[in-house]
Amino acid sequence: MAAYVIVQVDIFDNKVYDEYKKLSGESVKAYGGKFVLRGNPVEVLEGEWDHDRLVMLEFPDKESARNWYYSKEYQKAKEIRSSGSAAKFILIEG
Repeated sequence: MAAYVIVQVDIFDNKVYDEYKKLSGESVKAYGGKFVLRGNPVEVLEGEWDHDRLVMLEFPDKESARNWYYSKEYQKAKEIRSSGSAAKFILIEG
């Protein structure tokens, strides 16, 4: 069953975040994932949203998503991301 990683991001250094995007994109593909959406800015239709960006990744299954998130490749990207943004990640089967 497909699994999705949903991320809300607040960016405080665009240059650093651009570097992160290059590394993270390559690592997602390496683990069978793909970007479903990369929203910036998000349009609020109801309720409140105060984040800069919303990202959704699709993987073949939860194991692939976890393997990507905890991989050496992604940990390097994550370290860079953390110096230029704050994010929340969730994993859900779809």
